[in-house]
Parts: sequence; C-alpha cells; structure tokens
Amino acid sequence: MGLEIMLEELKEAYGTEWTTTLINIMSNEQKKDWFLRLDPNGRIPVIIDNTQDPPFPVMETSAEMLYLLKAYDKEDKFGFKDELERNQCLQWTFFWHGSGAPYQGQVNHFSRAAPEKIPYAINRFKNETLRVFGVLEIQLSGKYSDGPREFLAGKGKGKYSVADMKTWPWVKGWERTGFSKEEMDAFPNVLKWIDRIAGREAVKRGIGEAYNQS
Repeated sequence: MGLEIMLEELKEAYGTEWTTTLINIMSNEQKKDWFLRLDPNGRIPVIIDNTQDPPFPVMETSAEMLYLLKAYDKEDKFGFKDELERNQCLQWTFFWHGSGAPYQGQVNHFSRAAPEKIPYAINRFKNETLRVFGVLEIQLSGKYSDGPREFLAGKGKGKYSVADMKTWPWVKGWERTGFSKEEMDAFPNVLKWIDRIAGREAVKRGIGEAYNQS
C-alpha cells in the first residue's frame, strides 16, 4: 500500500503516469519463470521502469520506494537534499522495514491466519509491535528534541516523506491487527500522525488502488 501511495503522490506532484498488472497469487503466478526473472524471490509487488533500456525491475517495497524517490522525485518533495535529513529518512524507513512490518505481520498471521492459535506467538509479536509503536511515539512526541513533530524525518516538525509512506499503511491498520483503542491511547502523537496523513488526497487514492488490486 505504501508503494501505491507513493506512486499517487508522484503522479499528483509531477504528473508521473503508472499502470498495474494484476498477479493471481492463488494460482502461484508469481512463482512462474517469467515472474522469477523479475524477482527471484517470487513476491509481489515488483515495479518495472519501462523508461530504461532494457526495462529495469525492482523488488522489495523499500527498495522500490527509494528507487522512485531517486529516479522520479527530482525536486525532493518526498525526500531531502540535506544529507543528515536524508539519512534520518533512511533510518526511519529501514526501522519500519526491519522491525515494525515483520512484527505486525506476525501478529496478523498468528491471530488471523494460522490454523492453530498459539497464545505465546500472538502475545510475543503483539508486545513487540506495541513496543515499536512506542518508538514512533517517542519520535513524533519530540520528547528528546524540540517538541511534537508532524512527520518522522526532517528538521523541526519534520516533512512528509517516503519514511511516512512506508510506515503509515501498517500503523493505520492497528484496529484490524487486533489492538484496542485503550492500547493505542498510549500513543497520542501516533494517532494524530495517522489522521494527518489519512487526509491527503493522494493517500486516499493510493489506498483505493491497493484494495482494488487485492
């Protein structure tokens, strides 16, 4: 979903056009040779930049988003020219890629998809997800800096960037993951951040695109 949001943001900012090809994962289309040439891991999504000769495939959503940032966000509307701000953006992008997404994904699996409900697994990954929500809360609260922030990376209150696009789709689904409002009340700045990003028109379109393809 973060990828679709970024594509919609680029389309709104620069007029960048993009198209989609639906992959039927129920028939294991992503495991066939033609797809494995694009992504040997056999996972969706994959992007293909047809402006390159030959067309250039990119796998893994964080790498895809950073590729789009470099190739198509020439004015750094969703990135940073300042190297320290740019690095901060990378830190938060990879924090969610390596910590938040795996933990929350495991909560979703063990609480909703697993054939056997294993309390230890559910509780472990739920607690780890709440812990990383707490890390986001520290950053957005500005507890150790200059006060509340609007976004994860950048000076001052921060700037809406690829780090937010990567993280937001997961965190905004807290209720679907099984967290209660009482649990989420511990993260007031995260909740404000969720609402702030949800109001963007490109985000609304990106969500629609993601659901249309699912």
